Amino acid sequence: MTFCGFCRIIYLELIWANFVFSGVTLSERNVRIGLENKLKLYGFNNLTKTLSFNIYDICYAKSPREQKDYINYINEQYNSERLTSILCDVTEMIGATVLNISKQDYEPQGASATLLISDEHRKNAGIDESCNLGNTMTATVEKESIAGHLDKSHLTVHTYPEFHPDNAITTFRVDIDVSTCGKITPLKSLNYLIGSFDSDIITIDYKVRGFTRDEQGKKLFIDHKITSIQDYIARETLEKYDAVDVNVYQSNIFHTKMMIKEIFLQNYLFNTDTYELAPKRRLEINDALRREMIEIFSGQNVF
Repeated sequence: MTFCGFCRIIYLELIWANFVFSGVTLSERNVRIGLENKLKLYGFNNLTKTLSFNIYDICYAKSPREQKDYINYINEQYNSERLTSILCDVTEMIGATVLNISKQDYEPQGASATLLISDEHRKNAGIDESCNLGNTMTATVEKESIAGHLDKSHLTVHTYPEFHPDNAITTFRVDIDVSTCGKITPLKSLNYLIGSFDSDIITIDYKVRGFTRDEQGKKLFIDHKITSIQDYIARETLEKYDAVDVNVYQSNIFHTKMMIKEIFLQNYLFNTDTYELAPKRRLEINDALRREMIEIFSGQNVF
């Protein structure tokens, strides 16, 4: 029997694991590898549902000073405290419980927040001591024991303010991931998250991973009906956007891109009023904003 280098490593690790745990009971094995305090998953829905957002806000700031002021405004408006509050609202909305919060503001710009969540309400006695239960002021967190759970149920958000001195158009991108397992679904948070930010371009991905089983042992690779992410977005919201779907139904992958239809110029000017601009200049700015949106929406340098 011959192996490639990677396969040989995996093979040797399996032999080692069998040697280490041979003759060891399941409970003793869990103690050895640190699983004794994990939440029990007996009869659990093992499907993982992940909703990912890229939300873009576009703004016109004509001078370097206005561009920097815009970045400072974004840093204040969407700091880690505000992002954490939004994620906590989402957690309550989908019927989950906060186990742990980690948040950070960055220099010179940007912020992040991460929530570890449980799919259902848990008694404190059944929760790992390293979890702060949302109390970020007093808890001491061992990050190694927290990160190990993040492939299950978690929420993350990161912000990316951006500008270039040769371009009067500035952008603000928000990346959001809502990943759940069990009976809860992140799709319930769609409209709230879209409304929480000034959303000019929105890219949404929804993926169902893994499988669970019914009572007869048959595998189920999805536990709900869905034909499009748009089915879960409010009609009044969809009316404001042009939307395109790219779905791979066989793999339970759903993708939707949305771009705002109407540009009301005043909403895109930073520290400037439309009446201060000549009609020709208004048209130029409007065209520049639309070109920026089209390129972000298409993912290509079109112009």
